[in-house]
Amino acid sequence: MALPSKVKLREVAPRDGFQSWPDFVPTDKKIEVIRAVIKCGVREMETTSFVNPKAIPQMRDAAEVIKQVPRQGCRHAALVPNLKGAQMAVEAGADQLVLVISASQSHNKANVRRTIEESLADLEAIFVLAREKNVPVTGAIATSFGCPYEGDVPEEDVFRLAQAFISGGASSVILADTTGMATPSRVDQLVRHFIERFPEVEFSLHFHNNRGTAMANLYSALEAGATVFDTSLGGIGGCPNVPQAAGNLPTSDVAYMLEDMGIETGIDLVAIIEAEHLLEKILGRVLPGQVMKSGPRQPELAARVCGISHTI
Repeated sequence: MALPSKVKLREVAPRDGFQSWPDFVPTDKKIEVIRAVIKCGVREMETTSFVNPKAIPQMRDAAEVIKQVPRQGCRHAALVPNLKGAQMAVEAGADQLVLVISASQSHNKANVRRTIEESLADLEAIFVLAREKNVPVTGAIATSFGCPYEGDVPEEDVFRLAQAFISGGASSVILADTTGMATPSRVDQLVRHFIERFPEVEFSLHFHNNRGTAMANLYSALEAGATVFDTSLGGIGGCPNVPQAAGNLPTSDVAYMLEDMGIETGIDLVAIIEAEHLLEKILGRVLPGQVMKSGPRQPELAARVCGISHTI
């Protein structure tokens, strides 16, 4: 299959990144980063998550964040694990709900303290609420490519959850490599089979880089027909319930590669690098992104944005 001419990048740093950061990022700093990201051309964002603050205190300001974020053409999604979280997200004004269930029983119990069946039992009430409030729902399937506790996850377990989300009324599905266990051949197979099974359903890929294969996996997904990907400013992120969790694909790394391949992302590369520098300054630690260090392809831009000198 020919590579697409255009892809959509969903920014997940404000949710996945800040959720996994060891320190609480003040609300005003979160808003500052979100504002900078929107100026780069991002139009879809996982902005926060409505979870138990005792379990993930980094997200204790979820309602305040949703209420304060600028829209400016960007749709702000909130990740929710259950009906209570969905109710709180809708009340706060989230533009979209991202409902997460793991494809593996062990991870679902660790992640949301429920069995898969208990999570599925909430679906009907959540979809009723979403329809009443006219809020779209995306179904996120964690551990789609493997579980840190169980190992391989059967494809049919992933598709069973996808069918449940779609039957309930989900507008899209996320296939998440929560553990960084995916490899290009596994990605190719799952993406092609998903398209065969659900040809009319929009889906996105969420790759973590635990084992260093995330960018190769993205390329494999492109070849298999995927056109929507989750990326994270500076490459921050990681599931709190995955041992030695690593971050997501850095937004500027992905934008740089795709744009140079002639694939439009709608992202201003210089602006996203500057936003990553802002994030690095706020967090006070070196972030894993690479293009934010080396800069764009053009030497003069690399010098201006990243201070890279190419004098001989």
